[in-house]
Amino acid sequence: MSEMTLAQIRTQVQGMLDIAENDIPNSVLDTFIAQGFDAIVYSEKRWPFFEVSTTFSTVADQSDYALADIGTTPSTGMREIFSLRTDTGICDYIGRDLGDHRNPLDSLGSGSPTQWSYWGDKIRFYPTPSSVETIYVRGVRNATDFPSTMDGAPNTAAVPDLPAPFHPLLATYAASRAYLQQEDPTMGAQYDRQFQIELDNLARRFADTPAPQPMMLNSRRRDLVDMRYPKRYQNTGGVIF
Repeated sequence: MSEMTLAQIRTQVQGMLDIAENDIPNSVLDTFIAQGFDAIVYSEKRWPFFEVSTTFSTVADQSDYALADIGTTPSTGMREIFSLRTDTGICDYIGRDLGDHRNPLDSLGSGSPTQWSYWGDKIRFYPTPSSVETIYVRGVRNATDFPSTMDGAPNTAAVPDLPAPFHPLLATYAASRAYLQQEDPTMGAQYDRQFQIELDNLARRFADTPAPQPMMLNSRRRDLVDMRYPKRYQNTGGVIF
C-alpha cells in the first residue's frame, strides 16, 4: 500500500461523503483528520514504529532530568522511557518512593548511576551522577503533528507519521465526524465502527508481541459476537503480552 498525502486524504473523504470540494471547508476536514491521527497515535502506549534509541549526557551533581531534555534526537522529543544504561551496565528502574527511601536527601551519594525513577516527567538517577556520563536510552518518541499546522494552510504534500496501512483510516475517521456534523448519526456511527474494526486489525499486526517468547493470559472460547466484531488480540484466543 502506498502512502497518502494530506491532499489525497481530503479527496478520499470527499468521495466517501459524495460532496464537492468546497462543501466542507478544508480547515474543518483537517480538524477531523487531525483528531483521527491522534486517535490512532494514542490508542497504543507503545507502537513499535515509534520506538527509538538515543543518548544524552549527565551533568555532574545533577540527579533530575526532564523528559523534554532527553536526547538530541528524535526532534519530536521522547514520549516514554523504557530503558536506561551507562557504558558499564543497565540502570534498574525503581519506584520514586523506594528510591527516595533508600536515598535520603541528606545522605544522597554520588557516582555512576545504577538506578532511576520517573515522576512528573522527570528522571531521577541514584546515585547522583558525579561527572559527565553518556546515558543510552530506549523509548517511544512523540509523533510528528499531522496535518503540519491547523492555521488553514498546512503542507498538503505531507504524509502522516504512520505506516502506510494506517493512512486510509484517517479518511474513515474524518468521514465519521463529517456525517455527525451534517446531523446524520447513522452514517457517522457506521464509519466510526469501520474505523474501530480496521484499527483493531492493524493493531494485531503492528502491536503484537514479538514471536520468540509470547505469553498468553485469559484464553477463552470466542462466541458469535466476537466473530462478527473481532476485538484486538483475540485472534490468539487470549491476550498476548
